[in-house]
Amino acid sequence: MKPFQQLLLALAGTGFCAPLAATAAEVNLAAVNQYSTEEQVTSVSQFSDVRPTDWAYQALSNLVERYGCVAGYPDGTFKGRQAMTRYEAAALLNACLDRVTEVTDELKRLMAEFEKELAVLKGRVDGLESKVKTLEAQQFSTTTKLRGEVSFILGGTPDFNSPLRLSDGTRPAEPNRTTFNYDARLSFDTSFSGKDLLRTRLRTGNFSSLPFGSSSQIFKLDKAESPESGANSVEIDRLFYRFPVTKGFNLTVGALVRNTEMLSFIPSAYKSDILDFFGLAGASGTYNKATGAGVGLSWRQQVEKGNPFVTFDVNYVASSGFADSTVGVFNSDSGINALAQLGVRGPSWGAAVAYRYGSEGSRIRVPNFSPGTVGFEQDTSSVSIAGYWSPIDAGWAPSISAGYGYNGGGGGFTDSQSWMVGLQWSDVFAEGSAAGVAFGMPPFSNEKGALESWLLEVFYKYQATDNISITPAFFYASDYRNNSGFGTWGGVIQTTFRF
Repeated sequence: MKPFQQLLLALAGTGFCAPLAATAAEVNLAAVNQYSTEEQVTSVSQFSDVRPTDWAYQALSNLVERYGCVAGYPDGTFKGRQAMTRYEAAALLNACLDRVTEVTDELKRLMAEFEKELAVLKGRVDGLESKVKTLEAQQFSTTTKLRGEVSFILGGTPDFNSPLRLSDGTRPAEPNRTTFNYDARLSFDTSFSGKDLLRTRLRTGNFSSLPFGSSSQIFKLDKAESPESGANSVEIDRLFYRFPVTKGFNLTVGALVRNTEMLSFIPSAYKSDILDFFGLAGASGTYNKATGAGVGLSWRQQVEKGNPFVTFDVNYVASSGFADSTVGVFNSDSGINALAQLGVRGPSWGAAVAYRYGSEGSRIRVPNFSPGTVGFEQDTSSVSIAGYWSPIDAGWAPSISAGYGYNGGGGGFTDSQSWMVGLQWSDVFAEGSAAGVAFGMPPFSNEKGALESWLLEVFYKYQATDNISITPAFFYASDYRNNSGFGTWGGVIQTTFRF
């Protein structure tokens, strides 16, 4: 047996790892990182919790003073009675391999004492190696992972009172009808270094503009996006590459990239995945989900794990290039969206201020006024402030999210404002399930006499399995523009499969 193999067995016996109990869920990456970042100790006496009377004292002393390959913990302790995962042991062994040239009497004694247990460990390691080889042989790529999400959405709204008519005389939303739509996404996530990401996403769906699919009306669903080429068509809707440029900085470039997905975070803990407006921190003018050719830079303050940190993001998206690649990405008519956000996050809270400039062709999402698209020689300047707090443990206290946005129009485009408050409870009736309620006002015009719609959403997300969730939801809107200023309501049952 080679010296480093003997050392592995000895380390298992001295409490460096708990091989018979460790699972993948117990991997402590922070502890693993210590063995590559912390300065090595030079004497066993530097450990405040190690005593000469400890049974493995001499073995530990040899590892520290003879081989110099034990780092310990930043607080000056060794924690010899604390279990260590195999990943952590591997990091420690990596530091020792080049230094161990002989097997000491102490190590031999330990190996003899734990001979039976170490034989079981060796058998399990051999079994894992066999499974890994089989997995590597069967995977379609060593650099790419496939992730999928499929949603079935059964929903409807009552008869619209809207005077709008299509060319055949029918209303844009069939009265008193129930729709059954779907949304399917397949993401191919490729990494070449372990720190970068090349994402290629395919998407298809069959939503129509009304009642749920248009970003110009406030019942727009988060999942309701139909391909530009028409319902049931499959198209690429994300294509971008993200990579670190230096410590704390990430750069994203892509021909199809979304401005909100280049942010470090959206300052909200409310995640119903039902109405689009309530997923945008009450500021759908600032966080307008502009998608097209773009570039973004993100910075995150480097702090110790668990401490609050500051983030700053800036990105640029030409949204008109999404449908027409002949439009110059720096032309004023290319639907320019320039977004910047300054945020701060803690373990259970976060807040941010943001600003977005939009040229003609850009869009204000889910407004209660018309039109929502910036017209010829017009522009918008949207500002927002939002934040959230979440309880550390699930209980009666919900997470609280709130946000406000103001959209100043230039060249005659309508000024507007919006806001929302969302409450969400975790582990309701079942682990992983959630319930929530949100209310607010989607972008409404500041003009005198304009409709000011109140929007309410109530949902319960039942996590049936790790991969399947079922979410019934109800929503109501007062003074709804698309309903001739009358109030109306709707509901859905959304079933989502993730794999």
